[in-house]
Amino acid sequence: MPGNYQGKRVARSHKIAMIVIAAVVAAAAAAAIFFLKYYDGAEKNPGAAHVGSGSGGGSASEPDVSTSQDPPEVPAEPKAPLYDFSQPVPEGEPVENSYFDDAAFVGDSRTDGFMLYSGIGTGENLAANGVSIFKLAERKSLTIDGEKYTPLEALALKQYGKVYIALGVNELGYNNDKGYYEKFCAAIDEVRRVQPNAVIYIQGLIPVNEAQYLAATGHDYLTNDHLRIYNQLMQQVAEEKKVAYVNVYEAFADENGSLPEGYSRDGVHLYKESCQQWLEYLRTHTVEFDTLYPDGPPPVEVPQPAGPDTSTVDGSGQG
Repeated sequence: MPGNYQGKRVARSHKIAMIVIAAVVAAAAAAAIFFLKYYDGAEKNPGAAHVGSGSGGGSASEPDVSTSQDPPEVPAEPKAPLYDFSQPVPEGEPVENSYFDDAAFVGDSRTDGFMLYSGIGTGENLAANGVSIFKLAERKSLTIDGEKYTPLEALALKQYGKVYIALGVNELGYNNDKGYYEKFCAAIDEVRRVQPNAVIYIQGLIPVNEAQYLAATGHDYLTNDHLRIYNQLMQQVAEEKKVAYVNVYEAFADENGSLPEGYSRDGVHLYKESCQQWLEYLRTHTVEFDTLYPDGPPPVEVPQPAGPDTSTVDGSGQG
């Protein structure tokens, strides 16, 4: 009996050991399967490895707030204010004369004198004696390579970066302010059509000296009162057509709104020093194309006829 009991104890011990070993193997297999599944899921979704971790407990169904947040917004740079075409070009740092290398100057004998005596030394001179806004598109006042051109025709021969227009002294002898305004609007449309990428500058009229002009010519129809009306009309054109207005008038007008004595030989045409002063004003009053038109050049309008010329006096003799 003792021998049989001892054998039974050994058999039972072997059986228990086998059960324990089987349980350990099963647990190890289960752990291996879990590890493989978890590792595979973590590779496919790295963020999932962090779900439920940390002091908060959490569960697998909770979103991973660490990866679902949108990136912080970068504040947009403030846009520069739009250019105010109702105001003259403001004063700025003077540019070099090379700024005018790609500029064309359209005007009458005043502009011609400016190109000769100011010291600018560059730019295209498309000015001629007696030119007026009323005849700008009709009078062939320029000769280029033996061919006759109107100022607008000559302007279309090549491309410019700037176009300066100074017209109105000859027109002071006309009694047609409405026609002056309409013709100026039509001229700007045509200039923009042939020079769509140019900064167009309308130059305000430099005042005259009425007493000097009367003494030199015997005529009294050039008045600064009428000249100031033209300057207002040109500023209105600039605002409507979105071009730059340069208030050259302020650089020359004395306390009475007149051209001081000593600036001109006849009250109209300027001495060399006055032309140099004119240039200095232009050098300190410039504006960039992109400042005027940050969204691209304005549309080109089809020039409209200004209607019949109802002028009663032809003042084209003074310049």
